[in-house]
Amino acid sequence: MTETVANTSVGREVPGWTGRLFEDFAVGDIYYHPFGKTVTQTDNQWFTLTTQNVSKTHVDVNFASKTEFARPLVNSAFTLALVTGQSTMDLSMNVFANMGWDEVRMPNPVYEGDTIYSRSKVLALRESRSRPQLGLVSVATEGYNQNGAVVISYRRTFMVYRQGFLPSVESARPDEASLPVVEPK
Repeated sequence: MTETVANTSVGREVPGWTGRLFEDFAVGDIYYHPFGKTVTQTDNQWFTLTTQNVSKTHVDVNFASKTEFARPLVNSAFTLALVTGQSTMDLSMNVFANMGWDEVRMPNPVYEGDTIYSRSKVLALRESRSRPQLGLVSVATEGYNQNGAVVISYRRTFMVYRQGFLPSVESARPDEASLPVVEPK
């Protein structure tokens, strides 16, 4: 990816990260996604109650204290959503459609207070037969906690735009003259 830097009268415009397109992926690539998230009690209870999950093990500390885990478990659907979201920056920022998750496994529990990180490996690539502007990317993703224990693994396939086909979005920008002037050294 070649990025251009525009010179302006008040500085230079440096483009931000715009995500990968189909041609940017290669089978075998491994991405360690850059953001971790410490899961809070609020995250767990909000997600559980919003999705109308009635499992007491997620929201009732007294009940959870009587289980073999002795504390609330984080909702597994939250963990799936979190790790998928963490991978978006590297994998599916330019997604057309998510095709699905397969082989979702939860080998270790997630507790409130755990910090979750994630990584993905590209398993397969193919051009779309029905939509030539798109390609299909299949990945294996793992989420792991602060101790390096894998807490979720799954395979996911998504359709991503090919070079030259990403929709362009134009938006109005304020005049750059409103930004402060850089002081000379």
